[in-house]
Amino acid sequence: MTAVLVILGAAVGAPIRYLADRAVQARHDSVFPWGTFTVNVAGSFVLGVLIRGTGLHAVPGSLNTLLGTGFCGALTTYSTFGYETVRLLEERVRAYAVFNVAASVVAGVGAAFCGAAVAAVLWS
Repeated sequence: MTAVLVILGAAVGAPIRYLADRAVQARHDSVFPWGTFTVNVAGSFVLGVLIRGTGLHAVPGSLNTLLGTGFCGALTTYSTFGYETVRLLEERVRAYAVFNVAASVVAGVGAAFCGAAVAAVLWS
């Protein structure tokens, strides 16, 4: 059953990732990968909510598997983040590459903490 939940979540997360990435990137006239940045930060927030909610026994493990592992696993993308950072370096826009790494880590961790805080308010 666990594998089915992961597959179902991923089947929704992957197309949303693609569509959200394209929609965000289309609104920016920049080589900076705003689409990937946005989905990764959003996914980090959702994971923060789920993990804290699971710890508070408000989110069942099966929902955490469906949304955390399946949906967020397909929504967020470390491989694309890595590829786009290398691409920025190859295109000699080092400042964007450094900003992508720093901002992605800070915003992702910050979003996870914010998600956990929201879950604590909702379920404590």
